[in-house]
Amino acid sequence: MTYDPEHPMDRGSALRLLPWATPDGRPCFLSTDDDAGLLSSLADAVEEEQMRDGAVALTEAEAVLDDPAAGSLTLRLALKRTGGALGDVLRIADSRGGRLPVPCDDPGPTGANGPVPGGSAP
Repeated sequence: MTYDPEHPMDRGSALRLLPWATPDGRPCFLSTDDDAGLLSSLADAVEEEQMRDGAVALTEAEAVLDDPAAGSLTLRLALKRTGGALGDVLRIADSRGGRLPVPCDDPGPTGANGPVPGGSAP
């Protein structure tokens, strides 16, 4: 499954981008008010597995990169696995970002250098 940076989810979207695609590679979306429903729970579990797989891919890629004897095939396989994991993580981030509420017009408290993290101005 490939992440499409040209078509990110809009914040406040009523649809959830699911962590799988149709057989022909198109994205799947879920429209629900029940975050604990069957499909939402399944999507959460798949995302958790993809995040774990990404952490494993990163660890393995670091080990390959640290091995001066690693051949080109080993490097290519590590890069392929890490690239796939990165695509999954970007898709998860896009899905979660799309479910964030749209910020209101009020930018909140500001300090001398702009908005203040945590919401309190000096």
